[in-house]
Amino acid sequence: MSTPVVEKTRVSTRRRQRTTKIRGYRPGVWTYVGLTVVFVSAAFPLWWSFIIGSGDASSLRERPWWPGGNFIDNALAVVSNPAVNFWPALWNSIYSSFLIAAAVVITSTLAGWAFSKLRFRGSVGLLAFVVATMAVPQQLGVVPLYILFSDLGWTGQIGAIIVPALTSAFGVFWMTQYLRQAVPDELIEAARIDGATMIRTFWTVGVPAARPAAAMLFLFTFVGAWNNFFWPFIVLDRQNPTLPVALSLLQSNYFVDYSIVLAGVVLATIPLLLLFIFAGRQLVSGIMAGAVKG
Repeated sequence: MSTPVVEKTRVSTRRRQRTTKIRGYRPGVWTYVGLTVVFVSAAFPLWWSFIIGSGDASSLRERPWWPGGNFIDNALAVVSNPAVNFWPALWNSIYSSFLIAAAVVITSTLAGWAFSKLRFRGSVGLLAFVVATMAVPQQLGVVPLYILFSDLGWTGQIGAIIVPALTSAFGVFWMTQYLRQAVPDELIEAARIDGATMIRTFWTVGVPAARPAAAMLFLFTFVGAWNNFFWPFIVLDRQNPTLPVALSLLQSNYFVDYSIVLAGVVLATIPLLLLFIFAGRQLVSGIMAGAVKG
């Protein structure tokens, strides 16, 4: 009669000891040195872009190390440039990046659930084929893809960059590996015994378990779609560009004012920084919640 109580006591004792060790850990000097190097390496390009973007054409020769006072003027020059179409380009980037990220999360979660928890013939070979497509360069499919969208009359439209990116081989592999480890098979069997259908099991068991990985996949996909330049530059025109394509028009003149160009780069980075600021805590808490389960 006392065996379950003793076993629970042992489990709780081990958890308290593990928690005490984690809370009692103090990082050393080299940990802070490494973090400082990583932070400086990541922040320096943005800082340098802000320095150049806050100067003028004459200050570039002096190679300044501190910001100037012209960033607002340079930013207004970018926003008011009629060749850039800044606000339509900003909306196109937000709209397309959000749709692409949401579609990739949905399709990758469904495919990852099928590959990790469903048993069907050819699943291993099909997953290997999906992963193998990651080795195919994007440039190989540009010509036939452009011909296809040209025949459909989609060139110059924002849908031409959304439709090819609705699925992701990396996202399928990511969600497959995560769900394979995060959801025990016994939990699925228990749901089936209770009479839940496969869709109900996926919604009540798979979706809550996949939230941490899905959140990270959404963030990575959004950033990748936001920064994508190659395919939008080919298929879109100047009247309906995304933000990276629009900012590239600042370098189309004979004389390139890099202070204005880098001011535009900083403006294009601000939405991503806001996304990380507002969503970072929720992403980290979701990852930690998924890491301590079980």
